[in-house]
Amino acid sequence: QVQVVESGGGLVQPGESLRLSCVASGTITGIYSMGWHRQAPGKTRELVALVRHGEDPKYVDFAKGRFTMSRDSAKNTAYVQMDSLKREDTGVYYCNVDGIGGDYQFLEVWGQGTQVTVSS
Repeated sequence: QVQVVESGGGLVQPGESLRLSCVASGTITGIYSMGWHRQAPGKTRELVALVRHGEDPKYVDFAKGRFTMSRDSAKNTAYVQMDSLKREDTGVYYCNVDGIGGDYQFLEVWGQGTQVTVSS
């Protein structure tokens, strides 16, 4: 069974930074992509950034220039460095993993999320 666990959330003031981590564990044959998503209170979940195997990370507009995603393929880990945080960045941040499990079946796994609160 594959699990995805996020960490690094917290309470920060506007303009400050946070670095979120996502670790996928279990029997994984290969990971095709890892993505960060977020859900603000009362809103639907939205994509933040995505990195596919062998490609550079892609960002949605609100993340460009402020967020930097990276991936350590050897550790099945992804990070997102979030700088110049704004109040509207508040929400639960989720990581998802698409790949192939130990039984060579396609897998899509989501973590439980980590809360990010930007407030003065």
